[in-house]
Amino acid sequence: MSVVNIKDSDVDIVIGALNSDLTSFMNEWRPIFSRFHLIIVKDPDLNEELKIPEGFNVDVYTKSHMDRAVGSSTSILFSGYSCRYFGFLVSRKKYIVSIDDDCIPAKDERGFLIDAVDQHIMNLTTPATPFFFNTLYDPYREGADFVRGYPFSLRNGVTCALSCGLWLNLADFDAPTQALKPGQRNSRYVDAVMTVPARAMMPISGINIAFDREMVGPTLLPALRLAGEGKLRWETMEDIWSGMCVKVVCDHLGLGVKSGLPYAWRKERVRLPRTAATAEDCVVEIATALKQQLGILDPVFASAADAMSDWVKLWKALGSGSSPV
Repeated sequence: MSVVNIKDSDVDIVIGALNSDLTSFMNEWRPIFSRFHLIIVKDPDLNEELKIPEGFNVDVYTKSHMDRAVGSSTSILFSGYSCRYFGFLVSRKKYIVSIDDDCIPAKDERGFLIDAVDQHIMNLTTPATPFFFNTLYDPYREGADFVRGYPFSLRNGVTCALSCGLWLNLADFDAPTQALKPGQRNSRYVDAVMTVPARAMMPISGINIAFDREMVGPTLLPALRLAGEGKLRWETMEDIWSGMCVKVVCDHLGLGVKSGLPYAWRKERVRLPRTAATAEDCVVEIATALKQQLGILDPVFASAADAMSDWVKLWKALGSGSSPV
């Protein structure tokens, strides 16, 4: 297998900023991201100024850039997680790696930091095998090969256009599953990459992906939005729909899609408005979000939200000053 040499200048890292303070996120990724050009796209619904530490080659895009590029009537397409698609649009690099801003680098089973960018680029620059499944998974990885019986006529594979990484810790469930299993976490690290078979559909999550922009860039698009869509991953469908579109296109054009390594570590995301200046304010905001987002799924969450609000009222009335009893 010939080795494809990719320059760092051929890669853009695209980050959709739903959180204004990116200091911790960027510093966690510094050992990996500092070699590359970064595109950070600020969620147009985010009012606070972005905090980005120094030492990165970064371009920041905001709602004003969206308005100038596509018009104010269209910029709504880029709200929430969809803001990263604007980064896909303005990038001019061959390869794009996109990772959500609630992820940090994961460690493998030996405790070593995973270079997610290198693994994504490895996936994209080695062939995919969508037409015949290899039971040793990706035959182009070090230490692997094609198994006995694999047709020699298919061993050259096809160009891989999309690399779908995975994540540890916080699972990416849909809303009903999230409601039923709020404490479930993914702790299984599987050291494997595989090609998704041709004509097989898959739910592609935008949490940790990379793709060949020249091959499939137009297919990753912000189209399907849920009514009342929120800012939590399980409230969105844009990446699922976009992923199904890109898979159909890859199958039609004879391109490949890989899934597996690299992993990222997903942190909990709790974002409260800046107006929540006291502990009481924060509890009220959490209660409001709980009722709006989970209360519609199960009345137990609505009851919990009401109890939180009642508690704050009780605390304000009796929790300070002289003892009420």
